[in-house]
Formats: sequence, C-alpha cells, structure tokens
Amino acid sequence: MLETALTHTLKIRYPIFQAPMAGGPTTPDLIAAVSNAGGLGNLGAGYLTPEQLRTAIQEIRKRTDRPFGVNLFVPEEPTELEEMINQMTDYLNFYREELGIAQNPLIQKSSEAFEEQVQVLLDEKVPVFSFTFGIPPQEVIQTMKQNGTVVIGTATTVEEAKQLEAVGVDVIVAQGSEAGGHRGTFLKSVTQSLVGTLALVPQVVDHVSIPVIAAGGIMDGRGLVASLSLGASAVQMGTAFLACPESGAHTVYKQKILLENEDSTEVTCAYSGKAARGIRTEFMNDMHHYSGKIPGYPIRNSLTRDIRQAAAKANNPEYMSLWAGQGLRLATDHTAAKIVEQTMDQARAAAIRVSLLGIIDD
Repeated sequence: MLETALTHTLKIRYPIFQAPMAGGPTTPDLIAAVSNAGGLGNLGAGYLTPEQLRTAIQEIRKRTDRPFGVNLFVPEEPTELEEMINQMTDYLNFYREELGIAQNPLIQKSSEAFEEQVQVLLDEKVPVFSFTFGIPPQEVIQTMKQNGTVVIGTATTVEEAKQLEAVGVDVIVAQGSEAGGHRGTFLKSVTQSLVGTLALVPQVVDHVSIPVIAAGGIMDGRGLVASLSLGASAVQMGTAFLACPESGAHTVYKQKILLENEDSTEVTCAYSGKAARGIRTEFMNDMHHYSGKIPGYPIRNSLTRDIRQAAAKANNPEYMSLWAGQGLRLATDHTAAKIVEQTMDQARAAAIRVSLLGIIDD
C-alpha cells in the first residue's frame, strides 16, 4: 500500500523523504535513521567543504546500507557593492556588541567550491543528488545520471518545473509556500512564487512527465495521502524531523519548534540574503526597520554567520535562524524511525477513510 513508481526506482519502502536541511540538522544519525526506517534520508550539504562532505557521506554509510541523498546549493556570483556591505557590517555591529564578539569581522569565504562538492558526490557514487537555488551546469546533471545517480531539482512554480524537466532531471520537488527553510525560487521574484502546496503540486504534475515530490507543510500521514491524491509520487518532510533526537538542531531551536504555532513563521531574507521561512525572531523584526539594502546570498550569509554562531553558544534564539514550516504545531520530539512509522500508520488509516467515502453516482 502507498508504494509508487518512485519508491521502486529508488528502492525505498515508503514515499517519505526527509528534507535536506543545511546548517546542521541533517546529521548522519538522522539520515541513516530515516533511510533505515524505509524513507529516504537526505544530507543538506550546501555549507560543507568537500572534505566535510566526504566525511559525512562515509559516516552515513557506516550507519546504513540503504539509499540516501545529498543536496547542494547551485552557486551564485555576488554582485554587491563594497559600500552596501560596509553599511550592513556597521549596522550588524550592534548585535556583535550585544553578544560580546568582535566587530567588523573579515567576511569569510562566501560559498563552498561547488565543482569540488560535485566531484565528491561522483567519487562516492551517492544514490541521489538534489539541488536548489537554480539549475547547475548541464554537464553536472548528465555526469551524475551517467554515474547512476538519480537527480532531483527544486521548483516553486510550474515554469521552473518545466525548465528542470527540460535539462534532464529525473524528479522534481514541488516546494509549496508553507515549506520551512530556503525558497528554491530561481525564475521570478519570491513574492511571485509563493504558491501553496495544494495548488502547486497538481499543476506541476499536469505539466511535467517525471515524478513529483510534494513539499511544504506536510507533517503526517494525512499530508502524505493528500499529496499522493494530488498526483505526487512522494512527500518531503523537514520540520517534522527537526525536534527528533537524531536531529542536529540546537536545543533551543528544538524547543521553539515544539512551542510555536502555525502563525509564528514568516519568509525573510534577514539571515542569509535568500528568502527563507523561519520562526519570527527579534532579529527578523528589527531588520524590517533597516533602511538600507540587504546584501544577497552568499554575502549576507557570511555577514551574519558570526552573530548566529555566537547566539547559539549563548542559547539565545532571538538572533538564530530558526527555519520552520507552517505545519510546526504538528511537530513532535519522537525518534526519526517513530515519525516515519507513525506517518505510514496515519496514511494507511487516512487512505481507508477516503476509500470508505465511496463514489456517489447520479
């Protein structure tokens, strides 16, 4: 029950993908636990150096012999003027003073070497490669497929999905506006691309011929059955796994996930320069009043990194980036395996309920 063509292709038992959340939550323990439970664990590797990435993949393989995926960020060239960066640095010094850390830090390396990260995935022959923030070079996609890796792209609109299919990806994640974390938008502005999961998935399914994974606000078996009913081949769940024991999310981050509600999040560029949905914080509220222009990703991400890290050490969630989707009221602190098991139990029950409704004939 609830098997799809995609589960057969990937050789996984259940159509449940754990979202590849970069920045620490997706530990080898979490990824392996989800894969061992029958889903597909995914490593959010956008911020990892090639060496860290190779180590993480090897650690995952020590914990599971099941399929898993790795997600990378498609790189962007920063275009910010030095004056804009200096103005933002001066503004952020207030938070550095509050946290007792050095002011005017040197901007760290803005992004990891994408080509080197890709080579690690090829060397390690990872089963699944996914990407977000755009479309990588055509040769990357083709080389991955020739290497036996399933390639997955992220779309927030039908047009983005059509472009992804045209360049040869095998599967598309249709990311609804409810989703936590960074938006995968790459064609139009984010405000033009905030399409809800319920509206987005069937429209993408109708316009592409490859499998679609539904993402955004899906927290349990009811969301799984609803997504399959819309034509999706699987679901991707992130916030649902953030507070589990295997997650690498900070303790106060997990506490916020379990305490906050569906109206506690908003989409912001305040932390990384890329639009992302997270739990509302004092830092986000304050940045609404900033009169200058916020530098884009990856410059902005580098500018706030020391603040976020210091806030984590101080257990101060108000300066941390607390990415979360709109379904967070449904989050639990159960183990990853338990979350997968409960999701499937709920899905089977929901499928039975739907089947009992029957069809009314005139």
